[in-house]
Amino acid sequence: MRRKIAAGNWKMNGTAAALNELETLAQMMPEAAPEVVICPPAPLLFRAVDAAPEGIAIGAQDCHMQAKGAFTGDISAEMIADTGAGFVIVGHSERRDAHEETNSDIRAKTRCAWGSGLTAIVCIGESGDDRAANNTLDIIGGQLAGSLPDGADGANTVIAYEPIWAIGTGKVPTLEQIIEVHDFIRARLITRFGAEIGDAIALLYGGSVKPDNAEVIFRAENVDGALVGGASLKAADFAPIIAALAHS
Repeated sequence: MRRKIAAGNWKMNGTAAALNELETLAQMMPEAAPEVVICPPAPLLFRAVDAAPEGIAIGAQDCHMQAKGAFTGDISAEMIADTGAGFVIVGHSERRDAHEETNSDIRAKTRCAWGSGLTAIVCIGESGDDRAANNTLDIIGGQLAGSLPDGADGANTVIAYEPIWAIGTGKVPTLEQIIEVHDFIRARLITRFGAEIGDAIALLYGGSVKPDNAEVIFRAENVDGALVGGASLKAADFAPIIAALAHS
């Protein structure tokens, strides 16, 4: 069976006090919970690892594409692993856009993540203009091929499909649109890596996931979880999403 994963991306939100939400979240999670990953801002990683109750893993929001060097202000995959975190998000649309990160950059970051024993959550997604022009699958196919190195498997890689036009907007694709993209990604993974590996890599959906739409989204066969932004900041909002995934 593929992993079921509920990942929360806190983005540039939260101070040490916000880590109290981890204990609250653990108390609200169902007994048969999926994997739960919280990705707080980098300065909180050490404290988050210490504060995280059993059943909640910690991840980072980005890593550099080089293992080390003269890159002021950046953080390496090795440094993330040294905190005790086990995951790192790479290729989020906000990084691709605001920092002009390319598919080759994301590929290099993914390799660095693997090299330090981290699971890479590789993000891909189309813009609103791409969707309107019916270019979604071409964009997704190109990002998937360009961002994912050889050697991906179900243990070291998670793919998160996040349509850019749905992130933080309250807009959500139809279930049919989500199914189309996730089925396409699964087929591409199987073609490239073979049936055993391609079918083992978890596929997450991200983009305005909330308690009131999570159950519907998780009906899709190839949606194995969610990458959640704002709704992951509070246990009261994130716990129902986790419960919906657990019962899917």
